[in-house]
Parts: sequence; structure tokens; C-alpha cells
Amino acid sequence: MYVGFDIGGTTVKYGVLDELGTVLEKGKIPTNYDLSVFLTELLEIVEDAQQRYEKIDGIGISAPGIIQKDGYMLTAGAIKSFYGANIKVELEKLTGLPVSIENDANAAAIAERWIGNAQGIDNYLCVVLGSGIGGGIVINGEVFRGAHGMAGEFGWSIIDRLPDTGNIEEVSWNKRAATVGGLCYQYNLAQSAVDETADDILDAREIFRREAVGEELAIKIVDQFLTDLSVGMLNLISCFDPEIILFGGGISANQEFNHRFQVRLAEVLDRHQAICYLKDQTIAPVLPAKLQNDAGMIGAVYQIHRQVTAKQLI
Repeated sequence: MYVGFDIGGTTVKYGVLDELGTVLEKGKIPTNYDLSVFLTELLEIVEDAQQRYEKIDGIGISAPGIIQKDGYMLTAGAIKSFYGANIKVELEKLTGLPVSIENDANAAAIAERWIGNAQGIDNYLCVVLGSGIGGGIVINGEVFRGAHGMAGEFGWSIIDRLPDTGNIEEVSWNKRAATVGGLCYQYNLAQSAVDETADDILDAREIFRREAVGEELAIKIVDQFLTDLSVGMLNLISCFDPEIILFGGGISANQEFNHRFQVRLAEVLDRHQAICYLKDQTIAPVLPAKLQNDAGMIGAVYQIHRQVTAKQLI
């Protein structure tokens, strides 16, 4: 048995999983930005699991940010107080158990290969749409992390003409095609230009609702969002030549959205002469991930399960 944690900027999801990736139980707590208190809370969850299960063999953690092989967190997404921390080492000291920590998008990608929609596939990408856009790159069955653990930061890529001044991330994929940092952000910018007193929208579902009732601003912003998302996917296809691209995040579970996205992706693809020529031969499909909200936790547990199993065989 293993304890899995999926650390987010707002909540920490946790669960007890078996060696097949089955989630036996799960829960969540608010993310505490005080590192020492945070570690104590994780310790309490592990100790509770140890009391109720015969044996806990290890702990798997999924977390945002750039995480090096030894567990050192160069960044931690929105959790600034965790920058420079090593939760892996600290939790091993507290629990006496082996701990593995993995970038959340990498963990989601790993989970999909273990028991999700990438089973039997060796070369694929996993794109997670949320506050920003994270990515997991799997090459020859192994996660590619880059020289510093930074590979897969797809959201940083630039997809439009640079602004004359200021932060060029304004035309990044994060700012144009993430659900919160892109769709909601662009809608709020456009809305405030017309009405400075308007409340910001932080839930993409509200923008889609406004679009459905015919609001012109929402119609315009959603239309551009679908195009920007499609353009970014084409960039990934041409750079990596994957067998498949899986995308996750809450929006990926919406069947109506998926249909609209596939239509727009096909339209954009058909307008790219070189890619269009290859579309029935080598161009990867872009499909929703299977595991949704549990993917990070499952992928993190797979990593520690593999480590524990390898040691047992020595």
C-alpha cells in the first residue's frame, strides 16, 4: 500500500492506493503555505493510514513546479514559500518511509501510461489545462525532464506576435489557452476595458454559460481560445512527433467542449499545408486523458511503487 499526495495551490488531494494503482480511499485538505505546518499535516495523514492498513510501503507526491531528481524544488507554481524546499527529504526524515516527488504534469503522464489512455504507448505528451498549461513528455517509455527538470513547460511558449513593450508572456500559451490563466484572463481583460467595475470571472464554466446565451464578448473570447489551444497543439505535434497527445484538467471532462475543440483543431490543421498532407499518416490525435483529477496522485504512487519494487529485487 502507498500514500499518494497531489499538491495544488489551493488544495492537497491525498489517498491510499494499492500496487495496481487502485485508489482505495481519498480526501483533501487546504494547502498550507507554511512549510513546517504543511509537513506536519502530511505526516498526520500518513500516520493515520499506517494505523488502518497493515503496511504502507512508501509515499508518492505530485507537485507543481520545476523539481530536480533529488527532490529539490526550484519552483513550486503558485506556492512561493516552497521554492527551494525539498519535501521529499523532509518527509522521509519525518516518516522513515521512502518518498518520491514528481512534477504534477509528469505524474499525470505517468499515470496515463500505467492505467490510463496511454497504455502500451512509448512516445506521447500529456498536457494539463488549468491555471496555466503544464506538460509531461514521455520518450521511449520514460519521462523526459530536461537538464534541470524544466522540460514540459509548454505554457511558456509564445504563440503570437510579440507586444512592443512589457512582458512577452502576455502572448504565451499560458495567457491564451489555459482555462483560468488564459480563457478567464482574456475575458476579464476585455471586460474591464468596457466596464472597470465588472467582477472578474475565475470559473471558465461561467464564460461558456454567457457564450451559450449569446453574449458577444464571451462568444469572441471562447472562439479565440479554441483557436489558440489548437495552434499550441499543432506546435507540439510538429516539435515532438508523438503517438498521441492527451490533455487533462477539468475542462477535458466536458464532452461538448471536446467536440468543439476537435472541430477547431481539424480546421486549423487543414490550413497548415505540411501538417495537413501528413494528417492521415503520422499526425498524432489529441484526446482527453482518462484519469482526470486522480491522475497526479496515481502517477506519483507509480513512481514510488517502481522504486520500492526495484529495491526488493536487488
